[in-house]
Parts: sequence; structure tokens; C-alpha cells
Amino acid sequence: MINKTVKNGVEAVSDIENGAVLLVGGFGLCGIPEACINALLQTNLKGLTCISNNAGVDDFGVGLLIKQHMLRKLISSYVGENLEFEKQFTTGSLELELIPQGTLAERIRAGGAGIPAFYTPAGIGTHVADGKEVREFDGRLFLLERWIKADFSLIKAWKGDTAGNLIYKGTARNFNPLMATAGKITIAEVEELVPAGELDPNQIHTPGIYVQRIFQGDGYEKRIEIKTVCK
Repeated sequence: MINKTVKNGVEAVSDIENGAVLLVGGFGLCGIPEACINALLQTNLKGLTCISNNAGVDDFGVGLLIKQHMLRKLISSYVGENLEFEKQFTTGSLELELIPQGTLAERIRAGGAGIPAFYTPAGIGTHVADGKEVREFDGRLFLLERWIKADFSLIKAWKGDTAGNLIYKGTARNFNPLMATAGKITIAEVEELVPAGELDPNQIHTPGIYVQRIFQGDGYEKRIEIKTVCK
């Protein structure tokens, strides 16, 4: 069994270059690759394209990459909690491609599955349809949407083994498994790293064949965007 472990996030992202396209896992601030993001902040990378479900917040998650002006373009489905993003977008220094959430998930899944394009009704009659092919099926209009692939996928799992097999917990299972399949190089950070053979094969969500590098992170903050409590 191949051992895919690297020392830490700094080593894991060391060969990412200016202008790279990155898939960054997580949903909101849940299940984001905190260690990989922090490692990227230690570099001088510029011109990155980031594909993430959301833009993080000003001082956490993808928002930190935006704050440090590392991104050229953001491809996302939600950007509503980040004032720094708003500033850069309105001044024209950051490009945005806003995609319906289900379409974003399916475009990533298609990229991992080797399906170059598919038709979906989401976005018909809106700016999402601008410049895209529209066809009618059974009396209903559909948009042609292309796959999404990336140079690197940065993902977070709860538990993994040295061969790259991964198990996610809760909300982290939304986008991380899809993104794991759609990057040329997938970097996985986990809360618990165990020897190959210790995970129950029936519980594995991402097979190690999709993962090229894995390491155990620490000090996870696991923030939420807006804390809501009930008395």
C-alpha cells in the first residue's frame, strides 16, 4: 500500500504555482481545509482561481485568501458574508462566476466523473443562461453546463489513512467528496490519521485512489458564520 502522507500543509501545497485553479472544500465554514488555507497564506501566490461553495468570511476560510489579494477569480454559489469580497468585486479587482448551488455541485461531480457537459433547467431565464446553449427536452428548456476540474483539490475529512482513504463527518460530506475526484492533485487534511487497513471499508466515502497527499491537521477552529441561539 502506497504511503501518501506528507508532514503538514506547508509541504502539501509547496508546488502550487501562481495562476493555479483550486477546488476548496467545505460548506459555509464547516469542513473547510483550514490547514491548507493557512499554508497558502504563507506563500506569495497570486492570480489564483478558487472554486468554493462560498467566499468564507473576512477573517476566516476562503475570505483570508481574498483579504490577502491572492485570488484573480472566485467561482462560487454564495458570497453574502464577506465584505472584503464585496469591496474587491465592486472595484473590479476580483472576478466572480456565481453558480446555482446544485449546478456547482453537479459541475464538480461531472468533472470527477469525466463527463464534459450536461443539461440542467436551473438558471433558465436568468443571467446564468447568458452565452450558454439552451435546448428543449420534453417541452422544457435546459442549459448546457460544462464540467469543473482543477489543478489542485484542497479538502478536509474527519478521518483518513495513510493510503488516502477518507471518512467525512456531517456537513463536511457535502462538497469535499465531489471535489476530491475533480482535481489533478488532491490534498486531504484530516483530524485523525491512521495506518492503512484500520478503516472499515464499508464506511469509506472517498477511496484513496483519488488522493495524492494526506496529512493530519491540528488546532481546528470550526467556526460558523452566524451563531443563532434559542432561550
